[in-house]
Amino acid sequence: MNVLLVRPKPDRETIGLQHVMVCEPLELEYLVSNVPDGIRNRVSLEICDMILENDSFISILNRKKPELVVFTGYITHVGTIKAMCAEVKRLFPVTLTGVGGVHAEVVPADFTDPSIDFVYSSNGIDGFNMTLEGILEGRSAAEIRQRLEASDEKKLSFIYRHPDREAVRKYRQSYYYMFHRPCALIKTSYGCPYNCSFCFCKEITGGKYFTRDLKDVIDELEAIEEKEIYIVDDDFLFSRIRIREFLRLLKERGIDKKFLVYGRADFVSENKDLLREFRDQGLQAVIVGLESIREADLDSYKKGTDLDINERAVSVLNELGIELYATLIIPLDFSKKDFSDLTSWVRGLGIRFVNLQPLTPLPGTSIFKDYEDRLLYPRERYEMWDMAHVVLKPEHMGTRAFYLQIVKAYYRIVMRPKNLIALIRRYGIGMNLRMLAGSNRVTMQYLGKVVRGK
Repeated sequence: MNVLLVRPKPDRETIGLQHVMVCEPLELEYLVSNVPDGIRNRVSLEICDMILENDSFISILNRKKPELVVFTGYITHVGTIKAMCAEVKRLFPVTLTGVGGVHAEVVPADFTDPSIDFVYSSNGIDGFNMTLEGILEGRSAAEIRQRLEASDEKKLSFIYRHPDREAVRKYRQSYYYMFHRPCALIKTSYGCPYNCSFCFCKEITGGKYFTRDLKDVIDELEAIEEKEIYIVDDDFLFSRIRIREFLRLLKERGIDKKFLVYGRADFVSENKDLLREFRDQGLQAVIVGLESIREADLDSYKKGTDLDINERAVSVLNELGIELYATLIIPLDFSKKDFSDLTSWVRGLGIRFVNLQPLTPLPGTSIFKDYEDRLLYPRERYEMWDMAHVVLKPEHMGTRAFYLQIVKAYYRIVMRPKNLIALIRRYGIGMNLRMLAGSNRVTMQYLGKVVRGK
């Protein structure tokens, strides 16, 4: 049985971080590695990463002639996936289609469509294997759906084989995150132990948080070829005990890697000693959600931090020479003065990279209903939910002006000469030119919004 596993290319309208990062489709690699032994030799699986693929989707379908096509994606991919499933059905009416990924788990109803046979709303690996087994047993799509619905309760454990990275061998050299290239992903925990109101991550596991056994994590890490490792836990910097054990095992196994992780500002500000040890064993960069320079915003987001904690976290990372990728949410009531204050604050702290995200109440989060009647676009304009589009009406300026303020803030922060000189010294001219080309593509998308507005 021929099976295609597809990561779609984002819609042209989506303002894309894919211009500055393209990471491996880890979830699809897990599907390949965890096909049951009893049916492995009866199934031919191929991962198609359409972000990097040179062939068209239609030509791939005609070559593979699959019995099953399964997609993964975020909310921004919903419309694209529906269109691709319709194309599958047009060319091969009896071919079955399925969709998984984080959005399918939290808001599965968005994928209700005549061209989609299965939506994996929980335990995607198990659901995929049930689908394979059902097809091989000659069951109908309706019968397979019944089995999936009967096993829909979310698992809070991880008992799966390591992802099959060989399944994307032809793409591997093209996977990167900012200056980390080539870059591999690894996930060591699921969910988040915190409760930020805007966060989608906690919804995936129903607010639960659980971790993998660290020895198993180290076994996986040891087998990864890439030097650069992006640990994609929603919050890797959570437990001092766990991080110390991680560092001990790295040293014990003689593993020499460079790491990029997520972490909270409060942990960073309070654990300089541990981060120093981690830096000495490869920690290169930390993504930190600083979120705001206004205390009232941090309180309303239920962030559990304050401005002083944020500033101390930035100071710790700067002192240790660990790169900070800061994320900040831009609320609807931001004025030109607020943008100016934010930019001055970021520059004053020596932050070199920021991701400025207009407040986006994603469907599935606890704050979505608070803003549902204030949307600038129909909720079904899925391609706009990229946390870069302005989806809510700004209070003190038009949308064009709001986009322009975001672009100006980016350039005042990232493109100042002192910053550029430091980046060239650290990463070299070639790497910076590639990043500049990618960031310019994002800028052009923003400038298109400035011209056209909503």
